Amino acid sequence: MPASSVPSAVVSALRAAGCVFAEDEAELILATARTEAEVSSMVDRRVAGLPLEQVLGWARFHGLRVVVEPGVFVPRRRTEFLVDQALARVPHATVVVDLCCGTGALGAALAAALDGVEVHAADIDPAAVRCARRNLAAFGGRAHEGDLYDALPAALRGRVGILTANVPYVPTAELPLLPAEARDHEPRVALDGGADGLDVLRRVAAGAPEWLAPGGCLLTETSARQAPEAVRAFADGGLTTTLAESAELAAHVVIGVRP
Repeated sequence: MPASSVPSAVVSALRAAGCVFAEDEAELILATARTEAEVSSMVDRRVAGLPLEQVLGWARFHGLRVVVEPGVFVPRRRTEFLVDQALARVPHATVVVDLCCGTGALGAALAAALDGVEVHAADIDPAAVRCARRNLAAFGGRAHEGDLYDALPAALRGRVGILTANVPYVPTAELPLLPAEARDHEPRVALDGGADGLDVLRRVAAGAPEWLAPGGCLLTETSARQAPEAVRAFADGGLTTTLAESAELAAHVVIGVRP
């Protein structure tokens, strides 16, 4: 197609596929693609239902351009609230750990805001670990493959100032109700939180005191419905616990501090 007709054709294709913000998405695709063939390929993948960020290969998160590889959980805008809460509570952290890291967006955002911080990320999904390594490379961060704390170097025990864990928290029975973009194109392990959605959160909370430095904090995202039980799990783990909420972002972050 002639170059002059590409923008309108892209918008039309995206709108026909049901993309609510077709013009904005078209602008991002056109700014990212290097050739007309790439534009066509990206539009085809978006029309097929892939998340826009996986189509583009990147997402904006807390002022950073974060690499998003196919099949990896896409960082949500609301999770920026978790990063802000972490920085407000431990502004001079020297060691950061990002569990269930996905792209490593939280670790990268914290590394960008904290001078000279040591950053580690971990995920059970090999694709996520590969992606996180790319996003943490500029900050000298390391990404490890494994199940929660089992993936971390033993030398981190008792030293972590900020421990983020954007755990899967969708109840298993509710997975079919997720938007197709998440249900069909993001890994189930990044979404499925067990019967009540809190299986992984409870494991993270129980293990956190062993890894946190005195005064260090654990932060995790949850839903409004799950928040009271999530707070209870943190308290049961021996953490001094609060709940922070953002109405604007519809975000609920449970924060636990090691006394």
